Amino acid sequence: MSARRPVVGILGGMGPEATVELMRRVLVATPAADDSDHVHLLVDSNPDVPSRIAALIDRNGESPEPELVRMAQRLRVGGAEALAIACNTAHTYAPAITRAVDIPLLDMIELTSERIVEMALRHRRVGLLASTAVVDLALYHNALAARDIAVAVPQQQSAVVDVIKAVKRGDTGATTRRNFAQISGDLTAQGVDLLLVACTELSILSDSIDPDTPSVDSLDVLVAEIVEFGAGRRGVAQEPAKRRSQR
Repeated sequence: MSARRPVVGILGGMGPEATVELMRRVLVATPAADDSDHVHLLVDSNPDVPSRIAALIDRNGESPEPELVRMAQRLRVGGAEALAIACNTAHTYAPAITRAVDIPLLDMIELTSERIVEMALRHRRVGLLASTAVVDLALYHNALAARDIAVAVPQQQSAVVDVIKAVKRGDTGATTRRNFAQISGDLTAQGVDLLLVACTELSILSDSIDPDTPSVDSLDVLVAEIVEFGAGRRGVAQEPAKRRSQR
């Protein structure tokens, strides 16, 4: 009988397709010869999480925090030994989640920033492809500034939002991919070392980026950490999210 594997709980549904994409990438990234070699996931793909955009940008919507905390607690009761959030924007609420449970959070913002700082960066400038909430709340701006790395954003952030909304309604066809490729190309022209895909909806389109353009997909970074933790090879601390709550 194979050794018991650590259980990773996924706070998902933000959106559902991005959550499925996270699971698919974990499956692909896991070295496995049989079913028993795969990562043990508990997934709460919850359509009742209030809109992050309405709460954080429009400021007229219900806060997602209580529902996210309930999800984390349910996953913990269900046996999760670490948590992951399948949404960059929802990491705004990471401090509340880590306060609510006694297990670590695999923090996508901090993990991605650590990955980038290890890379060769001539200009120390990263092009950010993310939701307006992630941009306005400076989630990556702050994390990367602490590592002496600057952030550039698309000149037409509204076009990025249009692409994200298209993916959420299930439109990942040629026009949406072409629009994302155009945005990515324009951002690359701003003299960045690499592009950072920091929205799980945009991750679904990441293969539309010019293959000659260096890029980091935050979803892939999180996937790698989930695979490591799920194999029992790595422990993580909750400190990154707690540090963000103190900024």
